Amino acid sequence: MVEFISEYLGDLRCRAVHGPSGVELFTDAPVDNHGKGAFFSPTDLTCTSLGTCMMTTMGIVAQRHGVELRGMKATLRKIMTSEPPRKIARIEVELTIPLSADSPHRELLEKTALGCPVARSLHPEVVQAVEFVWG
Repeated sequence: MVEFISEYLGDLRCRAVHGPSGVELFTDAPVDNHGKGAFFSPTDLTCTSLGTCMMTTMGIVAQRHGVELRGMKATLRKIMTSEPPRKIARIEVELTIPLSADSPHRELLEKTALGCPVARSLHPEVVQAVEFVWG
């Protein structure tokens, strides 16, 4: 179990504290939903969580196989619904992996990314469009 404490600061902003480390992060409503967009929005964090979870789980598997993934990048695009209720409709993920396309670990790493805990936790209605770019 990990505990987090979040506080509403007013003006559509929140502060969250990671219990074990004490690290803080702030959120703000996005510009298209009454906010200033000064920080990640809660739905931005959902998308960011997906990308970082994919890379983290790939990193765990890569370490087991003695493969270096330093420099791997995830570019994410969040598409919200155009009709109410407001929610994430689609998350586009482009994972750039610093290995050749013929890597013997390619299938394992791709399967690992697609099955990461965040990917499995998202509602099935949220489309996860993932593209792997090798090399």
